[in-house]
Amino acid sequence: MIIDKVSAPQLTFKAIILSIILTVILASANAYVGLFAGLTVATAIPAAVISMAVLPLFGKTNILENNIVATGASAGTSISAGAIFTLPALILLHHWMSFDYWWTFAIVGLGGLLGVLFSVPLRRTLIIEQKLKFPEGVAAAEVLKVGANPGIGAKVLGLASVVGGLFKLITSGFGALPESFVVKSFVGERGIAFFSYGFSPALLGVGYIVGLNVAVLIAAGGLFSWWLAIPIYNAYFFNHDPVLLQKLAGLNAEDAAFAIWRAQVRYIGVGCMLTGAIWALWSLRKSLFSAVRSGMKVSGKGGAVVAHTERDLPMGAVLIGIALFVIPLFLLYYLVVGSMGVALAMAVIMIVAGFLFSSVSGYMAGLVGSSNNPVSGITICTILFASLVLMWMVGGKSAVGAVAVVFIGAVVCNAAAVAGDNLQDLKAGQLVGATPWRQQVMLMVGVIASAAVMAPVMNVLLFAYGIGEPAHAGVKALPAPQANLVRSVAEGMFGGTLPISMIVIGAVVGALIIVLDLYLKRIASRWGAPVLAVAVGIYLPLDVSTPILAGGLVAELVSRWHRKRSGPGDHEKLAQNGMLFAAGLITGEALVGIFIAMCIWVSKNPDVLALGMHMPAAQWIAAAILFGVCYWIFRAGTPRRPA
Repeated sequence: MIIDKVSAPQLTFKAIILSIILTVILASANAYVGLFAGLTVATAIPAAVISMAVLPLFGKTNILENNIVATGASAGTSISAGAIFTLPALILLHHWMSFDYWWTFAIVGLGGLLGVLFSVPLRRTLIIEQKLKFPEGVAAAEVLKVGANPGIGAKVLGLASVVGGLFKLITSGFGALPESFVVKSFVGERGIAFFSYGFSPALLGVGYIVGLNVAVLIAAGGLFSWWLAIPIYNAYFFNHDPVLLQKLAGLNAEDAAFAIWRAQVRYIGVGCMLTGAIWALWSLRKSLFSAVRSGMKVSGKGGAVVAHTERDLPMGAVLIGIALFVIPLFLLYYLVVGSMGVALAMAVIMIVAGFLFSSVSGYMAGLVGSSNNPVSGITICTILFASLVLMWMVGGKSAVGAVAVVFIGAVVCNAAAVAGDNLQDLKAGQLVGATPWRQQVMLMVGVIASAAVMAPVMNVLLFAYGIGEPAHAGVKALPAPQANLVRSVAEGMFGGTLPISMIVIGAVVGALIIVLDLYLKRIASRWGAPVLAVAVGIYLPLDVSTPILAGGLVAELVSRWHRKRSGPGDHEKLAQNGMLFAAGLITGEALVGIFIAMCIWVSKNPDVLALGMHMPAAQWIAAAILFGVCYWIFRAGTPRRPA
């Protein structure tokens, strides 16, 4: 007899309704912010906080209901990211003049549902067997636990949330302090020296949760890009690139460094990510096959005894669902290319790349969190892979080929984004005692709700502002940076302008890092070198990776402090307040980020909260505040009295 008794209700009517409402609101807000700034704001933690405030108004509630609300609402981030990172490329390619409702709903919705199904076997592999950190999942669980059991932890979490939220409001909202610290200069005639540190309490919290090892690798990737690859390219290859030479004319060091990074160097990260993705799948092959087999056994043995905390969706139903969702996608692909053979190839590529990169996305979410998960890089890898196949079938100069790979990338991007996000939710559920299949069902509901509003929201933004090009005179168009990159890669592959040499260099760098990681494992070092962590650092801007390193350093100091003063295994328990403080920083910044996004979305003015004032020596003031936050985390994690 299968044990299915849950101590508290989870999928309740009020939780589902609240989750759908939050999903629609947060997905819409994230669509604008993503097209404007290239970033989306994680919504699981804010949704959990809102749930704990709202659900008690409608009767008795519990931690598992709040977890379900957070799970469903988190689909708003992943679906909006998957949509805005890819579909605007079809506008930029002039294939679409607007976002057709049913096409958008089908591509985004089916891709998201596939992501949920792909993540079912990944839960056992990445959460239980690999025991990855999943920092935002851990943070969400801490938020939920504190909500269920208020006490000293609630004070720590609340204080940190206020700190993170206020800092986000002062920087991103009021504009009184800068969002990053930048040191820049030209060295000689051609050399560039550039350093940037992002003023983000949330990234400090992420660094604290993932630990020093992963934080160092991410920072190492960033420093490789900005201190080695960019200066070398600028010094020795600058004059051999006339297009980039024209773009860099008259730019300062910061803008020049970013121009080189966008046009050339970040493709090293793409190549490294491609190698890392293949290696990650090869390394996890036995665990993935084992997870699928064990899921099939659980589904097929009615007499098995399985705790509700270990029950996923039945594996047979998962495989049937994947098959059913592929059929309409195949038909959509046929309508795009007009060839059964090419449409079939597109569907096969989509399934293979979808599962492969959903696995990679889940792995990366476990390392650095969903907010820092390089889903756009994963999409680029998909487009590269798909282009190589379709170029052989439709030709290297085909306009329809570029459109076709964008459609493949859109489905895979949504699947990967949802898979990584779902695994964060399942990690939180594991820590609070939730039932996995209920969370998986709730995320499907969230996916459908989010997909239903994507086309209207993006059309409003397209007609009001324009994407890539202004819709009206005097209006600033939404830049849609990821979609522009997708368009550039698709056109480049079918037009011969892609920096293949940089991708090859990245693949070689990735292979060398894998060799280093294998050596560290062989000598039983406490340090490791997972290649995807370095690839993320290469691909991300430097101001994202550096604060993660700072958080990792604080975590290491806290760990050493406890190892000297406590018995074996006790230091993690004693450092719990440090984890709560880190979770609070993420929570506060996320909540205020959503508030700012909503203000921008409603007013259609990105400077709606700006005060029009800048403090003197603002960079140094912000740096001093962040240093104080680092010390605050350390003090929270090293209580002078027994916890």
